[in-house]
Amino acid sequence: MKNTKFIFVTGGVLSSLGKGLAAASISALLESRGLKVTNQKLDPYINVDPGTMSPFQHGEVFVTDDGAETDLDLGHYERFTSTRMGKSNNLTTGQVYFAVITKERHGDYLGKTVQVIPHITNEIKDFIRHTAEGFDVAIVEIGGTVGDIESLPFLEAIRQFRNEVGRQNAIFIHLTWVPLIKTAGEVKTKPTQHSVKALREIGIQPDILLCRTENFLSEDIKAKIALFCNVEVAAVFTAKDVNCIYEVPLIYHREGLDAKIVDLLNIWTGQPRLDAWEEVVQKFHNPAHEVCIGIVGKYVNLTDSYKSLNEALVHGGISNNCRVKLKFIDSEKVEAEGLDGKLDDVDGVLIPGGFGIRGIEGMITAAKYAREKKIPFFGICLGMQMAVVEYARHICGLGGANSSEFDPLTPYPVIDLLPEQRNVQDMGASMRLGAWPCVIAPDSFAFDAYGQEEISERHRHRYEFNNDYKKALTDKGLRITGASPDGRLAEIVELKDHPWFLGCQFHPEFKSQPTNPHPLFSKFIEAALKYAQSTGKCK
Repeated sequence: MKNTKFIFVTGGVLSSLGKGLAAASISALLESRGLKVTNQKLDPYINVDPGTMSPFQHGEVFVTDDGAETDLDLGHYERFTSTRMGKSNNLTTGQVYFAVITKERHGDYLGKTVQVIPHITNEIKDFIRHTAEGFDVAIVEIGGTVGDIESLPFLEAIRQFRNEVGRQNAIFIHLTWVPLIKTAGEVKTKPTQHSVKALREIGIQPDILLCRTENFLSEDIKAKIALFCNVEVAAVFTAKDVNCIYEVPLIYHREGLDAKIVDLLNIWTGQPRLDAWEEVVQKFHNPAHEVCIGIVGKYVNLTDSYKSLNEALVHGGISNNCRVKLKFIDSEKVEAEGLDGKLDDVDGVLIPGGFGIRGIEGMITAAKYAREKKIPFFGICLGMQMAVVEYARHICGLGGANSSEFDPLTPYPVIDLLPEQRNVQDMGASMRLGAWPCVIAPDSFAFDAYGQEEISERHRHRYEFNNDYKKALTDKGLRITGASPDGRLAEIVELKDHPWFLGCQFHPEFKSQPTNPHPLFSKFIEAALKYAQSTGKCK
């Protein structure tokens, strides 16, 4: 095993400070210096994975090529680096205890009493080592907040890990909060002091402090934080609020964070190459055009539920020199109230994925509106399925058509359960998951986007286009332009007599990056921009 260096990222004071974004940005900076990096997320919840957790509670479930249902922070890691994440990049307390109990049942511990220390902590350390194999640097993010009881085994494990590999091979970076009290015009360092105190009480002294705050910290404030937190002044960095998350690596570099990291870890690297990130930020802040995309979904009250989707739309805007405004529309309200002008000001309609019957009739209404008004339409997973249901009902004369997920007694189950899903009882990790191949038909929106016949995209669903109704729908104009190599599974549907109308069963948002926007999002935004220009909304 090569001499991998380790960076452990913790967070304190409160949640939602942006540890995942910080870890991803550090990865981007080190990769820009020519290092091979990977990321890991250690989550303290007891769920084996987030696959069965509500998006309202946990946010988006990110899916990897190998079919892992993971924390949304792995999406940040993939958007900021070239390294692909997988099952080994996300570890939960549930996975750790499951593994240890399985070993105990097998007799692997030779009758010993199984304890948090050393058995749980050893399992965590083994995971960290295994995932890091073959990389120059592994950035390990500890979920939760310092002081939470749930995180203690992970924190104890990384404390031990540092002692085992040595100080030049592992460092601790602590993200904390320095609030600005606007009425007094002062920044307050006390939350950071208390956060570091809690970390030191469990045996971890941070090497670097990332201070989340509104403005760049003065040298005096940095000196104060350094004094009370027992770190060098040169190891206190501003993690400034930004309007564009892709500016974070540039802010960190400006502050000297990457230089400090390579110094502490005694790594030789080339100079960072950040041209691509600077170009992304420039295009984000200074676009020539603007479009508005209406997202009609059921989780719109928590936008983190659509984190990758939102970012992929931004990426599509960057590739078209265009600012993308997102208008979130609750499909339940559409269902209850009708559209009532809700989509009058949009240049494109997107219906995202989801599960359960709530709000689906609102999605169907939105799909019908986009089809009839010739507004660019993009349906993803459930969005594609509801577009098929809408077409079956209103164009093919199949009244009452539906997905059997929502109406088991529908006379026309145009969307039905996958055959291999019929006997599945367990809920976790039992869907069609991960990367699957797709063959694209020529002379289609999809082929125009991808520019190739064979692609691979990530899936997360149980229900599928029902081939029993393939002829009835295609005879009336629905095109199946993407399918599995054996032709059994419909992957992409389109309408030819429409400026841009496409639904896909997979989740293209999971593979989009700011420096490499996904082609379907680029083409969708391009179509929205043409629509805006044709209607006089955009010059």
